[in-house]
This record gives sequence, structure tokens and C-alpha cells, in this order.
Amino acid sequence: MNLLGLVVFFSFLSIGRFSEEDSRPDVVNIGAIFSFGTINGRVAKIAMNAAVKDVNSDPSILGGSKLVLSTHDSNYSSFLSIIGGLQYMETKTVAIIGPQVSGMAHVLSHLANELHVPMLSFTALDPSLSSLQYPYFIQTAPNYLFQMTVIADMVSYYGYREVVAVYTDDEESRGCIIALGNKLAERRCEISYKAVLSPESLTTREEIMNELVKVSLMESRVIVLHAFSVVGLRVFELARKLRMMEEGYVWFATTWLSTMLDSTPGDIKDAKSIQGVLTFRPHAPISKKREAFTSRWNKLSNGSIGLNPYGLYAYDTVWMIANAVKVFLDSGGKISFSKDSNLNGLAGGALNFSALSTFNGGSRLLKNILHTNMMGLTGQIAFDSDKSVRHPSYDILNVMGKGYKQIGYWSNYSGLSVVPPEILYTKAPNRSSSNQQLDHVVWPGQTTVKPRGWVLPHNGRKLRIGVPYRVSFKANFVSKDEKTNEIHGFCIDIFLAAINLLPYAVPHKFILFGDGHNNPGYTELISMITSNVFDAVVGDIAIVPNRTKIVDFTQPYTESGLVVVAPIRKLNSSAWVFLLPFSPLMWGVTGAFVLIVGVVVWMLEHRINDDFRGPPKKQCVTILWFGFSTMFFTHREKTASTLGRMVLIIWLFVVLIITESYTASLTSILTVQQLAPSIRGIESLITSNDHIGFQVGSFAENYLSEELDIAKSRLVPLGSPEEYADALTTGRVAAVVDERPYVDLFLSKYCMFQVVGQEFTNSGWGFAFPKDFPLVMDMSTAILTLSENGELKKIRNKWLNTRTCGHSEDPNQLQLKSFWGLFLICGLACSIALLVYFSSIVHKFKQYIPQESEPSNRNGSKSQSIRRFLSFVNKKEEASKNKWKRKHRSSTGMQRHESGIEREGHNGDTYLH
Repeated sequence: MNLLGLVVFFSFLSIGRFSEEDSRPDVVNIGAIFSFGTINGRVAKIAMNAAVKDVNSDPSILGGSKLVLSTHDSNYSSFLSIIGGLQYMETKTVAIIGPQVSGMAHVLSHLANELHVPMLSFTALDPSLSSLQYPYFIQTAPNYLFQMTVIADMVSYYGYREVVAVYTDDEESRGCIIALGNKLAERRCEISYKAVLSPESLTTREEIMNELVKVSLMESRVIVLHAFSVVGLRVFELARKLRMMEEGYVWFATTWLSTMLDSTPGDIKDAKSIQGVLTFRPHAPISKKREAFTSRWNKLSNGSIGLNPYGLYAYDTVWMIANAVKVFLDSGGKISFSKDSNLNGLAGGALNFSALSTFNGGSRLLKNILHTNMMGLTGQIAFDSDKSVRHPSYDILNVMGKGYKQIGYWSNYSGLSVVPPEILYTKAPNRSSSNQQLDHVVWPGQTTVKPRGWVLPHNGRKLRIGVPYRVSFKANFVSKDEKTNEIHGFCIDIFLAAINLLPYAVPHKFILFGDGHNNPGYTELISMITSNVFDAVVGDIAIVPNRTKIVDFTQPYTESGLVVVAPIRKLNSSAWVFLLPFSPLMWGVTGAFVLIVGVVVWMLEHRINDDFRGPPKKQCVTILWFGFSTMFFTHREKTASTLGRMVLIIWLFVVLIITESYTASLTSILTVQQLAPSIRGIESLITSNDHIGFQVGSFAENYLSEELDIAKSRLVPLGSPEEYADALTTGRVAAVVDERPYVDLFLSKYCMFQVVGQEFTNSGWGFAFPKDFPLVMDMSTAILTLSENGELKKIRNKWLNTRTCGHSEDPNQLQLKSFWGLFLICGLACSIALLVYFSSIVHKFKQYIPQESEPSNRNGSKSQSIRRFLSFVNKKEEASKNKWKRKHRSSTGMQRHESGIEREGHNGDTYLH
């Protein structure tokens, strides 16, 4: 094929020459190299001829010069076509359209560079052809780099991580797959397997079948097919026979498939073989110009072939050259050629290399082409500084039978969208994940449910799951039943529950790691995933940064940060703890203000308020009572003066603040942990020189030594809860640093220790898998489901139901011993008050109740005296006093009558003077 291209290129350049004296030539020759038996070759020939006709029909373009298109059929690069090409060429060319394939373009581009003849191609789209190595080669359609970006964006959009690439082993396809791999890597995806087929003419059905069988055994069910149409259809045909076009598979086909559907749908014999495939088509916005050309197409092609986007690009490419030549001629340029001195030694021979000439105006014409800015059938045509088409965009199609439905667009401006790119160009670019949208897809198997995109390999091997063979806490987290050899525990139950939620089976087997005498090293266990010893690790595996660098973790199923455990010492409780919130000075000032406020309010209210009047003794009591009662908002005296009310309101506000502050301070004192450890957290451990215990196998050792820079000589490995307790009790270590779940279990058994300080790392436990392992996402979803439906909590309660050890009294409760001083004072006050009260009552009973004169009454029973006493106590004090007064006056009147010194009073009453 390369030899054919060279011959054709030489032929174009060795044909007739213009006289340099002619400023505007009669004809402007351009050439085209295509395989006109292919779909794109047939469509391009019709479109280019139509464009040449349209250019020549408009005298304003070339001003009397005629554009002449010479075509050469490379006929799939047969040697005979090279000979025919040499005989066919007769005129000099200023530009060449083609070649059709990238392999020939790589060779001919070097000649174009040497002879300064621009080459324009809309089908040779290998991304490497846009490099600076080929300055005279211009791709007038979006190259495959953008199409590979579309595929990578869609793979990421649907949440897939791995794809299988099926392609033919030619220069163009290799460049495309390299570009696809780079774009996938940018999105943390990858090509997991490359199924390479022989070039088109050499591919056999047996070869395709063998590769597809290999692909069917892979984990990934996402397949990207890049090939020519003949090979592509054969791949789909055989894939259907292997049941690879059924539910569960995802197929992406490059633009070759959309080209067939647009131009030759009749060539597709088995429509079911491509059902559900996603394919792409260069986007051409709807315009009057495009609609007019589309309406002409049937007449131009005589109905022999349908129009596809590459026909539009062919038409526009001719117009690009015509406009560039117009600018070249209008600016005084002359189409002239000169001998290439490098070819002087090649004169003679059948090929006549000496006839080859350099286009003197080639660089100017190239510059004019790259500065193109015109509206064509494919939309606005312009080039960026790297020679790539500006604003590349694609239609995304979902194949349905021999037709398709459009599910969206892709543009380099805003990514995936259901809105046409030309509308998005008027808005600010937005490539955020929330803005990426596509319509619903009908996938292979006639399902609208998005395929998972992967399966476990069909090689009969179960997942090898490493499990830590623990020594400490093994009964709770991971344990082996010695009788049945089954693995049980908190971590195992969660893993099995998550597996059961998956919509597919996951064959697996647990493999213990460790000697059973010491806890295994978890870092070593994790590293066995990367060395392919295990396919996963299940257990109490902490998710820490150095581990996430080599494996992927599921969603954490429990929290697990590091905490400090230290011995505890009890504080002696004081009976006068209620005095601690205030300092002595504060108590003195508060008491003084109680008296001051009482005196001030009394002074303000004395003259107008009866509540503050009376005998001096009563007023002093009122002052004291009023002042102290305001401390508890129980004062009964009403204030009548405005000044008195103002003083009282301010004082009550002060009292509110004082009492609330007192309450808060006392609460803080009494509810602070009644334990005083010598270690108060990780900060005090770092600054001390004390020894620190850690669990063997835990990441705590590395964290303490590497992250917190604690000397390893201070770290003491401990293997079991019993060792924890012994080391802390004997003082071998000042504290133990371990993960929270272990500590909770430890403290439920040993009550003489406690957690001090805050949890100083934020981590959790998860299941470890190889990087980008597809099971990770489904397992994470299953763990979240377990959390939402409460199953995770049930499993935790089953294995980690930590019960507090037996305290005679809860240390967090306020105990009576802290308040017995207050109760003592209150009790003494009550006792004294009762004693004074009963003394006063007895005194009044003896004073107010006269002695009975009758002997029978004097000798009455004690019970009668008690009844009389209780009756006296029960009577109102005023009634008792009035009764006594009446009896007392009656007795006094009788005595005065007997002594003759009585005086008769008004209404029969007597008065004592």
C-alpha cells in the first residue's frame, strides 16, 4: 500500500507545469487518492465531484480558473494500481485529498513535507498524524483521539473500570488503541485485554472465533471494537453465535458501524448481531446548506449509496482548498514549481524521479488552509493551533436492528449531553459529572437495565480470601471452629451477609493466614493481594493510607480509630463540694450584696409599703428574709416604688446569672469523670518518656513510630487482653494504644482501666481487593444496604455486645456522699426549728390553759391530757388566744367581786385598769 501511495503522489507532482508568467492559471489541479470500492471511497467521490462542480459554477471563487480534480483508485493497494496511477497522472497538483488510510498517510506525508504539497484527509485519522512531524498533513475531520475520548467518557459515565479492545493489527488501529488507553487511564480505567486480529485481508473466521472465546472468559464484559466494516460485521456475527450479544455485555463500535448504517444498511445481513451496540458519528449541525445538499444526494448518487458524514467532510474539504487557492491568487500568489535539487541524481529510469518538482507556493497555501474560517456542510470549519479541527463533536447512537436512535451528543466543549453542541457553545463550558447526561439505552439482550459490565472469570477457580488467624479477641472478630474448621466471627458474618445481597454468585474459600500463636502482620497480609497469593482479604483490616496505595477497600463496615487506655485512680469525694464553685471572696461578696439589696429596697419601700413597716424587730427580719429569698425567687413582699422595682429587677438578673453559673460549675465538678488518670491523652503520651503498649499486628506500631515520631524503644508489643491488663497494672506500660473495637471489648472485662483523651485517628475496617477489582463497588453497595436495613447492627450486637462490668454505683451519677453536708445542715435546721417550736407550744399550753380546780379533773388520765394538748395545737393561734382571754377575764371578774373592788362595764363586760 505504501509503494502505491508513493507512485500516486509522484504522479500528481510530475504532471504538466504552468508557465510562471501566468499570474492566474486556466486550471488548478488537485488530486484524490482513495479506494473507491469502499463505502467512504464511494461516498467521497460523489461528494468531491459535486463540490468541484459547485466551485467552478461560482466565478467569484477562482476568478476564471477552473478547479480540476484528478482521482486515483488505490484499489486496496494492489501493485497493479501503482502502475495504473503512474499512467493516469498528467497535470501538476497544488493539493492532494487523501489518502484514505493512515498507514499510507504516514509515508506520503514525508513526501508532502519535502515537496511542499498540502495533503488533506478526512478518513486517515490516526492521532499521531497531527504531530509536528507532519506539517503538510491536515486532518479535516476530528481525528480518532476525540473518538477515543468519547468512549472513555462513556465508560466512566456508566461506572465501568475495565474494557476489552478488539482491533485489527494495523498502524491506524494501534494508534487508536494507544489513545484509548491513555484516555481511560485519565479516568482511572484501563484496557484489561487486547484482542488483536490480523489486517483486514488476512483475517479469518477461525482467528476471530479464537479471540472471542478468550474474551468471553475475561472478567470485563465491556468491549470496544475498532475495525473495518467487513471485519467488524464478521466479529459481531461470530459474537452472537458465542452468545456474546446477549444481556450482560456492553459493546462500543467506532464510526465504521454508523457509516454502514447510514450508507449501506442492506449489507448488514443479521440485524440481531448488532442489536444494542453503542456507536458514534461525527456531528454535523442541521442547516439549510446541509439540508439542500442532502436533498440533492439521491440525484447525485443515483440512489446507489446513502450519504454519511464523511461525504459532508469530502465536500467541505474541496471547498477548503478552493477558498485557500482563492486567497492565494487574490494576494498575488503564482502557482509555480521548481526542481528539487535533492532529486537531481535520480534522473532517468522508468519512474523519472527528476520530473518531481517542489510547489513554490505550498507553504502559503498551507497557511491559508489552516486559517480557514468558513461555514460548511459540517458546520463552522476552523483549525486550532495544533492543526486539529476546532470544536470536535459526535452523535452517540444506540443501534436497534438496521437503524438506530440517538441517545445524546459529545463535544470537546461540554462532554456528554442530550443538548446539541451548537447550543452549548453559547453557554459557559460545564464538564462536571452532574452535567453529563445521556438518554436511556436498549442494551444487548433487549434490556434497559444497565449491565454490570463484568463477571467473575469462568475458569472454575474460587476467590481465594485471606483471613487473619488471630490469637487475641479471636472469639469476636475472626475465629476458627476446631471441630468443623469453619471460619466464624463478626467480620466473616458481615462479608457473607454482603455476598448474599449480590445478584450473582461469588464462589470463594477462606484461607487462614498466621501460625495461630501470634497475631499475623496485617501489612504483610495485605501485600499478598498484590503478589497474587490472595484475591481478597477479609477481617479486621483497618483502612489506612499506606494500604490504600496498593489495594482497594470497600465501604467501611465499622469505625475503628486509635484510642489511649490508661489505669485509673479514684478521687476522694468531699462533703463540702457544694462550696467549690465559688471562691471565698465570691461567697463573701454575694452575701454582702444580699444584705445591701435588702437594706436598699427597705429604704426605698419603708414609707409607702406596709410590707416593710412594723416594729423594728419585724423590719430587720423582713430585710434579711427579703434579701435571701430573692436568691431563690421566692420573695413574697411586693415592691411599690419605681426605684425599688428597678433595683429589684437588676438584682434578680444578677441573681439569675449567679445561680445559673453556680449550677453549671457545680454540675461540671460533680459530673467530671470521677477518675483521674495520670495519662490524659495522646498528647501527654508523646511528651512523656513512658512506655506504650500496642497490639501485635496492628497498624498502631507504625502510626506511633512513623506518624507521631515516638521512639520504637518505648513501644511494647502485647498479644492479648490479659497482657494488656498485666502490663497496665504492673506499670510495665503507662498506657495502651489500640483500635476502638478492641478497646471496647477490653474495657467490658477490665473495669480498672479507661479511655483517656479523644480518638486521634479516623479510620474504619473494610474488605481489601486488588486495585480496580470490579467486586469492590458492588460489595460497598451491599454494605451500605446492610447498614440501612439494620442487619449490620444486628451482627454487631451478636458478636460485639459489650456489657459494662459490675460497679456498685455508676461513677457518672451524682451520689449522696457528695451532698451529705447540705442534708446535714438542712436536717439540723429542721430539728432546731422543731425543738424551738415544740418548746414554744408547750410553754403556751401551760400558760394559756388554766389548771382545772376539780379533783376529778386533776386526777384525770394521761390520755385525756394528751387529747387536750393535741386539740390546743390544732386550733388557730388567734382563736386560742381569744378563748384564753375570755376565761381569764371571767376568772378575774369573780375575784374582784369577792374582794369588793369591781366595776361594772358596758354591756356586762369588764375591763382591767
